[in-house]
Amino acid sequence: MKQKRIEDYGIYIGRLPRGERNKISDVPGVTVGHATIRDERHNTGVTVIQPSEGNIFRDKLVAASFVHNGFGKTAGTVQIDELGTLETPIALTNTLNVGAVSDAVVAWMLRRCEEDGIALRSVNPVVGECNDASLNAIADRAVTAEHVFEALRTASADFEEGAVGAGAGTTCYGLKGGIGSASRVITLDGRDCTVGVLVQSNYGATADLQINGEPVGQEISRRIRGEACDQGSIMVILACDVPLTARQLRRVIRRCSVGIARCGSYIGHGSGEIFLGFSTANVIRPGDGDMLSFTAVREDRLDRLFRAAGEATEEAILNSMVTAKETAAPDGHIIRSLGDCLEARLKN
Repeated sequence: MKQKRIEDYGIYIGRLPRGERNKISDVPGVTVGHATIRDERHNTGVTVIQPSEGNIFRDKLVAASFVHNGFGKTAGTVQIDELGTLETPIALTNTLNVGAVSDAVVAWMLRRCEEDGIALRSVNPVVGECNDASLNAIADRAVTAEHVFEALRTASADFEEGAVGAGAGTTCYGLKGGIGSASRVITLDGRDCTVGVLVQSNYGATADLQINGEPVGQEISRRIRGEACDQGSIMVILACDVPLTARQLRRVIRRCSVGIARCGSYIGHGSGEIFLGFSTANVIRPGDGDMLSFTAVREDRLDRLFRAAGEATEEAILNSMVTAKETAAPDGHIIRSLGDCLEARLKN
């Protein structure tokens, strides 16, 4: 059954056109997979973003990261910042499972490179996280290597959103958070280019929530007695097929913060806002010689990408919430769904 997304409530974010699926997978070659753990003790899992169809260790992509607020445990950003390249899929999970997921990504890359006849002696696995302890017995560290392999194996362009994978146990603005995505299309030199965003949302105070500029949070907060402070985290993954340098890409992903702010967050002390981005346009292959030839967008044309990043992030956050269903915690308390709240508003 088709999931009901924010636009299905008559809410349209921004001015730029959307991609065909309105997901990060509108960027050619990008796919997403989940493995979800849901039982009496657990609402957790792993989500994997596959940046390309080829061997990304051999055919590296330009990448960048940006830490808006560093209350997080992400792995792999140091090398991305130093070299400006991505060489593994990007995995998202819960805070205490970063190590196990990182190890599984290494195992998967070792096997993939062995199959392709590529020597691998060092690799930089990239893993992001949010703390899902309010809905998950996080100390059990339930995510295993098999869950990571399942997410990698099942990755597709038409993936589910909401309370799945790494979003199974997250909370956003005191409501159910999760995995959400959106995309925007811009034109450069007469060619359509795509900017796609995926979020793992787990932050925000209920009363601060805004939807397309409307301050709905206080009304919802009174109804559900929502979160009083802005804490948690959000991971934002941006993909594009626009030729950019790593420095330019970092400028673009910094604008994802605009989408977070437009949803109402003040980015509190206890919230980790961490952004990762990659471009599929310039591929760095071995044996290319001493010099690399790069195509890059002019700096004064980046405004279009800045807007795309902000709009897609804002919509991805809202999609992560409206597609996420009401969820019960191990202690029995219930986290409501934004979709249910919007349905109630429409009936009134």
